[in-house]
Amino acid sequence: MVIYEKKEQGATPPFTSNEILRKYRFCNIYRELDRQTIEFHTILKSLVSKPDIWLLNMLFSRFICNTQTIKAVGLLNFDLKNNELVYEKLMSLPRPKYGNAYIFPISTIQKSKYDTREKFFCFYLPQVVQVITEELFTLKGSSMSDALDRILPLFGFNLKFHWTETLIDFCYQYPGHIDLYKQFPIGPGSLPTMKRLSNLDPELTCLRLVETVPLKFNYLTFNDNPIYLSAENWEGIGCEYRKYCNLINGGGRKRLFH
Repeated sequence: MVIYEKKEQGATPPFTSNEILRKYRFCNIYRELDRQTIEFHTILKSLVSKPDIWLLNMLFSRFICNTQTIKAVGLLNFDLKNNELVYEKLMSLPRPKYGNAYIFPISTIQKSKYDTREKFFCFYLPQVVQVITEELFTLKGSSMSDALDRILPLFGFNLKFHWTETLIDFCYQYPGHIDLYKQFPIGPGSLPTMKRLSNLDPELTCLRLVETVPLKFNYLTFNDNPIYLSAENWEGIGCEYRKYCNLINGGGRKRLFH
């Protein structure tokens, strides 16, 4: 957060004396500061009054993970002809057309009728998203873990990671249904950190972290009030700390900071 604020204030690099943080790239703690997230929400802002179409396209965006591709092919809806046109554009785009932040597990869909990413995105998602949207709006302050347990059976494919990311977006756009300060699934990237911190179940360890208020922390603020770290934030911090430890030990994915 200190590095982020120095960049925003136009300070001259280096922004830190820490060699690892200075040399390699890490994700922001707060999703609100993520460039691609801001772009996706901006593109879909006009659809907020139509939650099912908004959710369909946020899921589409998270699967594709490339803003330029979304702009090039257009948005999905529940009209087959429109989605066929999006499909044709998506098929004709040169590679690389997908981002690599959220790798799509092709093996999950290969035995289905929708055995390619393009078919799955353009023709399967519109079939199931309306029912899932209705289910989400029945929730009142549910945890992310409970929400996933409700919707994954309706979705029919175990794409838990992508749905977690999309539901975080849903939380920000439609508050009150899922509470990001309650139990949150711990992904494989964050798991080593949570296990390092305690012998509790990793999700409970994350909840213990939510109860802490780090002193002198550069919190994101809204109306001059700090936005305290949620379970989502702590899970993300766990991922970044695991990357940090790997880099210190000479391993990990070496994404240079520019």
